[in-house]
Amino acid sequence: MTVADYLPFGITPDDIIAFLAGIVAFVSVYAVWNGLLAKDPLAGRLKSLNERRSELKAEMMSTRRRNKNAETKSVDFMRQVVDKLKLLKSSQTTKIEQQLAQAGWRSRDGVVIFLFFKVVLPLVLATVSAVLFYGLQLYDLPPMARLAISLGSVLLGFYAPDLYVKNQASKRQHMLRKGLPDALDLMVICAEAGLTLDASLNRVARELGTSWPELGEEFSLTAIELGFLPDRRRALHNLTDRTGLPGIRGMVNTLLQSEKYGTPLAQSLRVLASEFRDERMMRAEEKAARLPATMTVPLVIFVLPALFVVLIGPAIIGTIDNLSKL
Repeated sequence: MTVADYLPFGITPDDIIAFLAGIVAFVSVYAVWNGLLAKDPLAGRLKSLNERRSELKAEMMSTRRRNKNAETKSVDFMRQVVDKLKLLKSSQTTKIEQQLAQAGWRSRDGVVIFLFFKVVLPLVLATVSAVLFYGLQLYDLPPMARLAISLGSVLLGFYAPDLYVKNQASKRQHMLRKGLPDALDLMVICAEAGLTLDASLNRVARELGTSWPELGEEFSLTAIELGFLPDRRRALHNLTDRTGLPGIRGMVNTLLQSEKYGTPLAQSLRVLASEFRDERMMRAEEKAARLPATMTVPLVIFVLPALFVVLIGPAIIGTIDNLSKL
């Protein structure tokens, strides 16, 4: 039995190698093109800010009507499915909204799309597995193996949306954490210059819009909410809920205490910025300390064999030649 005997539809190993080579070439070209492309992080941020400003203005005017003309047919279909299953009325909806906000998706249709894929993906993968293994019978597998793969595909479809959202939220929190010390330094300068909290957030967001667009977007949204919401504490707590970072939670607590007790804002932010800067340095030192242990496995697998060939190879070849002459 060869490998070609297990491949369906007359596919040969050469076809698979050619297909994989094509995929690798496409991914390489796309990666180079995406790396050379000049991105404008301000375009998406301005669009998100305008949407949030419109939502807050609609809430203040008490006209929370939904514009049906702006919805696409696909989102309409997803909403109908979710409404029929009554998934939006579950107790997990608020938690899902918070998770999506931490991943950077604050659209009103985000929860609908997430719940739709949460329901549809297990059914789709289960159907595909049943067609492949029970309908077409492509592979001669034991019944228990077919059942295990089918159940595994259902679990994969059920947890795939959660894993994707968690991965995106983790990446976004990492970018927010890296830019927070610089943002606090700029806020200290703005506070010492006599700017208010709203003006300071707007100024910092404008300065960080290119280098740290995620943090600039969050500060801009907080400045908008401070101007629209009647409770300023609610606007600052929304910043904590959207990010989920302990550092931003500490910054929000510092701002709230400064407003409540009248303590100097610049001095408090300077101490907080120094702590975050030291924390960032400690994380860098921790990564540097882990580097020797991390490089041990690649060194043993890739570097040492080539080094042994270069150093010992000529001696072995010479020894073999001398022994052959005897």
